[in-house]
Amino acid sequence: MSEPRRVLLVTHTGREHAIEVARKAHRLLTDAGICVRVGGKDADILALDPVEVAHDPDKAALDVELIMVLGGDGSILRGAELARPHGTPVLGVNLGHVGFLAEAEYEDLERTVQSVVDRKYVVEERMTLDISVHAEGQLVTETWALNEASVEKAARERMLEVMVEVDGRPLSRWGCDGVVCATPTGSTAYAFSAGGPVVWPEVEAILMVPLSAHALYSRPMVVGPRSTVSIELVRASEGLGVMWCDGRRTVELPRAAHIDVRRGKTPVRLARVHEAPFTDRLVAKFDLPVLGWRGTAERKNGRSG
Repeated sequence: MSEPRRVLLVTHTGREHAIEVARKAHRLLTDAGICVRVGGKDADILALDPVEVAHDPDKAALDVELIMVLGGDGSILRGAELARPHGTPVLGVNLGHVGFLAEAEYEDLERTVQSVVDRKYVVEERMTLDISVHAEGQLVTETWALNEASVEKAARERMLEVMVEVDGRPLSRWGCDGVVCATPTGSTAYAFSAGGPVVWPEVEAILMVPLSAHALYSRPMVVGPRSTVSIELVRASEGLGVMWCDGRRTVELPRAAHIDVRRGKTPVRLARVHEAPFTDRLVAKFDLPVLGWRGTAERKNGRSG
């Protein structure tokens, strides 16, 4: 007998609506003969039956076809943490606000589940970042990010003094609130809020966005995927630093810490059930003003100009 198909359900169990949606998704999947797995911390709250329970988070995504995440971008980033070591695709159903990482909206849940049942989805790889932190010549920690790694001041009243390098060459020194290094996937998240550019996800690059820098030149920059961006906390800086990765994992930075940011060795795989180009997704998520524009149709009919 062949192994049953499995889907790991991840949701925000602190929200009643998310729990209701998870139970509906469970019913749709099990009715189609797909085994549903949930994490041990979610099992009692969701109270699903039948269900597989994964008590070890490191193995929750092992031997599952995909992870279906029901929630906002924070929940999808949680799903990405579970998925990345195993190369498991992540399919996000948006229950939040903008939900840029989500592939579908709650209203399309039944159609989305049917696409999974029929295997009518494609998987694309998203670039990640590998980050290493050194201090006094010693490795402090190594971590990763799908959206961004942000080096920020730890106290509001103190400014960070940082030196930024690209490929071992000095670029600039800033007194600032911090520096965001982001992937194209993360260009619509923290980096966008800080004034960085939107980068199409198929572009491979590293974005660097200064946060409130006190400098005449402190523009966002985009460097190549084979480059290494380094941020060094100047020893004389009065402020202490902290690093956040995807807003989920935090590292306290010692004085004179040196942070290297590179293209990640392991991508995150996202499942897609819609063929809409990124331009259309951008318009929909940000509600950009394009209604009434008929330029393309008119050009095709030879009526432009």
